[in-house]
Amino acid sequence: MSDADGVPESDRREGCPHPRETEGLVGHRAAEDELAAAYGSNRMHHAWLVAGPEGIGKATLAYRLARFVLAHPDPAEAAGAASLAVPRDHPAARRVARLSHPDLLVLRRGWNADRKAFYGDIRVDDVRRATGFFGSTAGEGGWRVAIVDTADDMNGAAANALLKVLEEPPPRAIFVLLSAAPRGLPAPVRSRCRALTLAPLASSEVRTVLGGLPEIAEEHDDEALDTAAALSEGSVAHALSLLASDGASLHRVVSGLLDRLPDVDVKASHALAEDLAKRGAEQRFGLFVSLVGDWLHARVRAGAAAGEARLARFAEVWEKTARAARDIETFNLDRRPFVLETLAQLAGLARR
Repeated sequence: MSDADGVPESDRREGCPHPRETEGLVGHRAAEDELAAAYGSNRMHHAWLVAGPEGIGKATLAYRLARFVLAHPDPAEAAGAASLAVPRDHPAARRVARLSHPDLLVLRRGWNADRKAFYGDIRVDDVRRATGFFGSTAGEGGWRVAIVDTADDMNGAAANALLKVLEEPPPRAIFVLLSAAPRGLPAPVRSRCRALTLAPLASSEVRTVLGGLPEIAEEHDDEALDTAAALSEGSVAHALSLLASDGASLHRVVSGLLDRLPDVDVKASHALAEDLAKRGAEQRFGLFVSLVGDWLHARVRAGAAAGEARLARFAEVWEKTARAARDIETFNLDRRPFVLETLAQLAGLARR
């Protein structure tokens, strides 16, 4: 959970290498080719909004791009590259892995040392670091890259501060905003970015990732890994939550409740709320939040295909739900009201 200096990282998952330490990328070849072609042709857009469900490789792709750009500061020399791969022993790759490259800035929820917990959002002071970062000369004389992981975590003031930088981008600067709920971001921020939407991984791809994580592969047998991949809905994060918290049974319970909406099984809902409120149920609670996000994302995709006009309401509910879940984590609040209120909100959405 910590970086090289021992400071906890909000975007690190226990038992897994951080995305910046991950050399390979499973899936998303078309997205990688698009980024490589844009850079190699010297038509790199200054801001990219990389969207898709949690845990499918958005951050891994972002750091892969950062390594490539920082390792190849001249786009002409990178033209025609087969991929964004950079050897692990390349100086740029080593410094990105250590988060010590002077031309890489990462904006994420910080650690509150006084509370011994992560802040609930990315604050305006965090984003203001980007102003100073891009206002100085690149340390290596090339490009500067800023990764926002995730843009969904920005509060209103932070989003406005970022918008000012996006409106007047400095030369040779690349912003990569990661988002699981892009419709919840301010429209002016979205309009300054080139959208790159990643699809969930195939279950076989999730299984490949799980098998490549030594701690996970050693702790769980092949049957457990196969089951987690099959139930993951294309998300490695979901698969890991399933493995860590008897998630297969929780997945069945939550899926059963969601499949019945707009009808609500009151008894089962209260039993679920009690279960997720128990001490030590943090992983299970996180899986519940992820499953809710999947339910909302599925309906947004279906609604977009059908031309529905109420998609903003789904994005609004997801943004509210995600922020409330982070507040529970930050302030150690009772999870029961959140679970019951969330199911009631989803039932209301399903009725309309």
